[in-house]
Amino acid sequence: MRCNIDSRGKAVRLIVGGAMLVISAVLLALILTDVLSVRWGWVAGGVACFGAFSVVQARAGWCVVRAMGFSTRI
Repeated sequence: MRCNIDSRGKAVRLIVGGAMLVISAVLLALILTDVLSVRWGWVAGGVACFGAFSVVQARAGWCVVRAMGFSTRI
């Protein structure tokens, strides 16, 4: 994977990925305390996966959307 984003793009992806991981942890806590039903587990898992992937993109300096040929503002 060749670096295709600059430092601003890395920072944005790291912040978004971290926020998504925090949101998934909150959802998991709400599920475990029976505030939300277990069906929300799929949402929490999906948010965690996308958040982790965003953090990996930030660390690698690579964006999957840009690799597919689309232009992004950041």
